[in-house]
Amino acid sequence: MTALAPLKVGLVSISDRASKGIYQDLGLPGLKDWLSRAVLNPLDYYEHLIADEQPLIESTLKQLADVDQCPLILTTGGTGPYLRDVTPEATLAVADRVIPGFGELMRQISLHFTPTAILSRQVGVLRGHSLILNLPGKPSSIAETLGGVKDEEGHTVIAGIFASVPIAVDAVGGPLIQTDQTFSPSVAPKK
Repeated sequence: MTALAPLKVGLVSISDRASKGIYQDLGLPGLKDWLSRAVLNPLDYYEHLIADEQPLIESTLKQLADVDQCPLILTTGGTGPYLRDVTPEATLAVADRVIPGFGELMRQISLHFTPTAILSRQVGVLRGHSLILNLPGKPSSIAETLGGVKDEEGHTVIAGIFASVPIAVDAVGGPLIQTDQTFSPSVAPKK
């Protein structure tokens, strides 16, 4: 069996209060916990905890995509309707192309858990050789969005967004991502 290629993952937690130390950031640990359970590849994290400032978000995303060359970049927080929530605007400002299905599916999944999901403005985009996805801020919502909706018996009702991530990362030239199919079923790119 061939060794799996390492996956560079940019993680950005966007929160005014957590970045100032007013409360503990739960976004980065939530992302890392889920990814460590789902992805079989060795993971190399590039982590940032930053404030809700559009120029800072944009420069961080550009750094992760263009300099650090992370084929997968996940943000958490800053996607609501509040005036300080500017993650989608920053993400769209650095995007080469938008993949609307990611945002549509994230809201569809979240509607199974909360009626306020319609207020979410999450987006999925491509920048160069990177896939950038905006996720919610709460660890439980991160897990739901990535993993999808399951019934009482544990069968998938709606696939999580991570089911399509391996194909999207392959499309931008990233490594083949293999997942633990019992935890996070995904569709592999056709080679």
